[in-house]
Amino acid sequence: MSLIQIYDTTLRDGTQSEGFTLSGYDKIRVARRLDDLGVAFIEGGWPGSNPKDAEFFERAREMEWQNALIAAFGSTCRVKGGPEDDANIQALIDARTPVCTLFGKTWTLHVTDVLLTTLDDNLRIIEQSIAYLRAAGRRIIYDAEHFFDGYKADPSYALETLQAAIRGGAETVVLCDTNGGSLPWEVEHIVREMNAAIRHPFGIHTHNDGECAVINALLAVRGGAIQVQGTINGVGERCGNANLCSIMANLELKMGRRCLPDGGLEKLSELSHFIDEVANVTPNDHLPYVGKSAFAHKGGVHVAAMRRCEQSYQHIEPERVGNKMRVVVSALSGRANLISKAEEHGVAVSDAVDVAGVLKDVKELEARGFSFEAAEASVAMMLKRQQPDYQPLFELIDFLVNVEHRQGRGIFAEAMVKVKVGDEVLHTAAEGNGPVNALDLALRKALLGHYPQIATFTLADYKVRILDGQDGTEAITRVLIDTRNTTRMWSTVGASANIIEASWQALVDAVEYGLSVAH
Repeated sequence: MSLIQIYDTTLRDGTQSEGFTLSGYDKIRVARRLDDLGVAFIEGGWPGSNPKDAEFFERAREMEWQNALIAAFGSTCRVKGGPEDDANIQALIDARTPVCTLFGKTWTLHVTDVLLTTLDDNLRIIEQSIAYLRAAGRRIIYDAEHFFDGYKADPSYALETLQAAIRGGAETVVLCDTNGGSLPWEVEHIVREMNAAIRHPFGIHTHNDGECAVINALLAVRGGAIQVQGTINGVGERCGNANLCSIMANLELKMGRRCLPDGGLEKLSELSHFIDEVANVTPNDHLPYVGKSAFAHKGGVHVAAMRRCEQSYQHIEPERVGNKMRVVVSALSGRANLISKAEEHGVAVSDAVDVAGVLKDVKELEARGFSFEAAEASVAMMLKRQQPDYQPLFELIDFLVNVEHRQGRGIFAEAMVKVKVGDEVLHTAAEGNGPVNALDLALRKALLGHYPQIATFTLADYKVRILDGQDGTEAITRVLIDTRNTTRMWSTVGASANIIEASWQALVDAVEYGLSVAH
């Protein structure tokens, strides 16, 4: 089967998503990764619309691209005018990209009520704008805006707009579900009729307002589309664009249609996370294929079956899209969850280890406010402490925390920690900018002489969640601590009506895990 062209518009349509912003330099970084993935087209932006897009096209001209062609996006020329004196058309030429993507009106409502022109004049500006850019040596992709809404309103006129684009020299006409409200059976029917009428290469551009963007794009491919437009992670205006991560995986793994070079699909998860990191947005862990939770298993029955046969509860091997299978421990877990988690963290589980007892503890602790889904290191320590030869690296005797306000100094905290290491009792104190920071510093100070590797530990994140907020200041507080050393990061949990006690629980697990497991 022929290769399906992937047209990525993350840098243009994606940046119209609320809260998703990329600088000019960011756009170059993302474009490099998209090119490395192997997409066919990268839409860089709208020349002349803002300085960031101008910066992108200027830099892109100086770069060598291995797989992708850079496309500049713009509109047909103004009504009652021509492309030769249109600033938007001239900006497309000045961008000096090999491809120009031009959008025009398909829906009669937009022609008469938005452009305020005649149906014939709209056909003219489509054809003339494309022909002008073709004469300037550009390859043209034509985006038929609101095609499906336009076709439902007036099928014959919608087809006339495509014919005008083809006469002008468009190599591909793209059917756009701009409002994102078309349903799959509508798309399938309209694509079939359109394809029979025009007999010209076409693509699909769908939005997700009806939660149908991905399936609508895949149905268009079944109907003959050679190009799919969308964005990484489905970012885009309103409810987003079609998610190319899901589309590319489905095309290659489920439909037998090639869209990336060999090895490209295995880079998908990394690219998804990279773009979220560059845009400084929180990743959606539940995205299909690439999300952290896409292959996470929580139910005990599921995990038990997975240990016998991984295909039992996974539709593909996660490594094929650069992801990995994970087992989550929670109140819904069974023995298999804990054994899998122990293996993952290198904690030996012999017959002498009371796995059932640990599982019971997990369920009881979760009922009290703990949550172990994001605190796997605490689970590992619960199992490690069940080993017959387990000896605690240190034991708490007591601690004291004072928070004071002093004139001229403001708020500061001081913690005293008394711990026992072997037969030695260590009594230390430290000041910090808060009670948890002071406790952390005091504990490290006490243990440093016996465990010098603790100097490499860094508290990477500290999260607090109030449970049962209706209890006010008496509510249970859950604390999650992320700790890292030079090679890895781990997470631990504590829960108590006293935030200091909850923090201490998580802190002790974090330090002991780092010293005994996270080498």
